[in-house]
Amino acid sequence: MTTPTLTTAHRSALRRMTMRDPSEPHRAASSLELLFDLVFVVGVSFASQSLHHSMQQGHVAAAVLAYVMAFFGLWWAWMNFTWFATSFDTDDWLYRLATGVQMGGALTYAAGLPALTNIDHPSYVLGVTGYIIMRLPMAFQWFRAAYSYPATRRTTLRYGFGIIVVQCYWVLLLVAPADLKVPTFFFGIVLELLVPVSAESAGRTAWHLHHITERYGLFTLIVLGESILASSDAVVEVGQSTRHLPELVLLGASSLVIIVCFWWIYFAFPQHSLLTNIRTALGWGYGHYVVFASAAALSAGIEIALNEEAGDVHLSPAGAAATLAVPCAVYLFFVWFLVLRRQSSRLVNTVVPALAVSLALASFAPHSLQVVAALMVAAVVVVVSGRGRRSAT
Repeated sequence: MTTPTLTTAHRSALRRMTMRDPSEPHRAASSLELLFDLVFVVGVSFASQSLHHSMQQGHVAAAVLAYVMAFFGLWWAWMNFTWFATSFDTDDWLYRLATGVQMGGALTYAAGLPALTNIDHPSYVLGVTGYIIMRLPMAFQWFRAAYSYPATRRTTLRYGFGIIVVQCYWVLLLVAPADLKVPTFFFGIVLELLVPVSAESAGRTAWHLHHITERYGLFTLIVLGESILASSDAVVEVGQSTRHLPELVLLGASSLVIIVCFWWIYFAFPQHSLLTNIRTALGWGYGHYVVFASAAALSAGIEIALNEEAGDVHLSPAGAAATLAVPCAVYLFFVWFLVLRRQSSRLVNTVVPALAVSLALASFAPHSLQVVAALMVAAVVVVVSGRGRRSAT
């Protein structure tokens, strides 16, 4: 099966939403997909800022819980669109219109995040409204695929109806008692995660291995952009103040080292070979929630380090250090588990998890930020050397 070239003439008329060829040569992310990512990173920025502000006031546990909840909505809507697009992207005007509505929902959801993550008086109304706006066009896309492509109709209908049912559940969240909203929210997460499991059990959709891993890699880069912005704040502080100048320079440099290490480790190995069956693909796709969330949380940790330098943080030194060290530990462990573990030498599979544990413990070390940066560099060295040994065997 081959896919016709998407010319301007093709886009101006509706096309049958048939399955894209999973072996299509030179398949790459479309400009629409890149725009979609940029819209979603606005929500990522709002979630990271909310995490930072709440932790700065000393509400670490509540801040992390709110962040985990808020980030799920962004990641899940992004992930569903990404996997649908790799299978059924027609790039005609109706597909673009539905995607545009999803982007509007993403911006609405982002606007609702400050209220949703408010520690004292959380409000779910705008966030849930934006989330449903994101999800209903996705259901429409699955129904369109069911109409156009009978071969996978059972699967695509399960996706479409599953999404609709879960959106009805999210409306119930708005009327749930205050003390039940959090458990109600997490039960909704379980329902969302079960939709692809149920749908794919009726017949697997095809995905383009290189396209899907490229999409995840690009979103990783965009999320890391939040941390680059936070690191640049240290440079701005250097230019505006002569106080704590050496400390600010060291903070900015250490933060940049950590970000580069994040990038280096994630892209150390190709990932398309990991998605050979539905079980591994779901594990890899779902596990990236933690990768993305921890990468985005790094920016909050960098901002906390800046606040601590200015004496404007209500946390102990170890608590402040943990806001940066723990996201690094979580990121390293999950990138190892999802990406490196099955492709690496015994050296990598022994040392990297140990380094992840060391990163978490670095919260209690003097000069914690520099210790974290050194440990991340050590992880890069181990991963690169392990890759060389694997290639030689």
